[in-house]
Amino acid sequence: MFNERSLTISQECEECPIRHRAVCARCETDELERLEQIKYYRKFEAGQMVIWSGDKMDFVGSVVSGIASLTQTMEDGRTQMVGLLLPSDFVGRPGRATAAYDVVATTDLVMCCFRKTPFEEMMANTPHIAQRLLEMTLDELDAAREWMLVLGRKTAREKIASLLTIIARRDATLHLKAGSGIEGPIVFDLPLTREAMADYLGLTLETVSRQISALRKDGVISLEGKRHVTVPDMERLMEEAGDDSDGGLLV
Repeated sequence: MFNERSLTISQECEECPIRHRAVCARCETDELERLEQIKYYRKFEAGQMVIWSGDKMDFVGSVVSGIASLTQTMEDGRTQMVGLLLPSDFVGRPGRATAAYDVVATTDLVMCCFRKTPFEEMMANTPHIAQRLLEMTLDELDAAREWMLVLGRKTAREKIASLLTIIARRDATLHLKAGSGIEGPIVFDLPLTREAMADYLGLTLETVSRQISALRKDGVISLEGKRHVTVPDMERLMEEAGDDSDGGLLV
């Protein structure tokens, strides 16, 4: 169940920043009205536990803003961050009773949640929801396979560039209008501390700091403070990540 310190908040669907990417992206008006009856929002502070691995899940939902981490703990107590949940990513699995991973709010986090049983019933009768969730699941599978390459074969510099590419592309797509493309520099606030980046990438803090400084020195990125990032040329960042193509926008 949810961490009891989480706070319930209100937000209108029309103002939702992930509306065009979320599981409800293709829903008609009547379907949105049915979702409205089973949804609620929750806010978590950075560092708060959203749900523990093995806990019974009575909800599913999407990240509206902020970032959460997926962490798995081994029998000897060692932990490993195995994934990041970015805005519009889906949390929970219909048909699965318990959580597979610890979910922790890496930054301040807002989630749009749906009561699990009614959502599963809607999935069975609403092709728009089932189809969109399938697409999101396949995207997640592709991302997991790509991340295996990042962690297993790429250099430290390529790992940092890959993570920056993923965050930059996702941030850009959340602010695009339908049918438009990315033009000019991409500007975003890096949502992870360098310590969190090191943990996720399997690097030391010193290596992360050194490689970010090198990318800045070479003009691949520019930094204002430690978090405000500008990518002047996305293609160049992708080259640094070892990618010859971005595969198109994440949709």
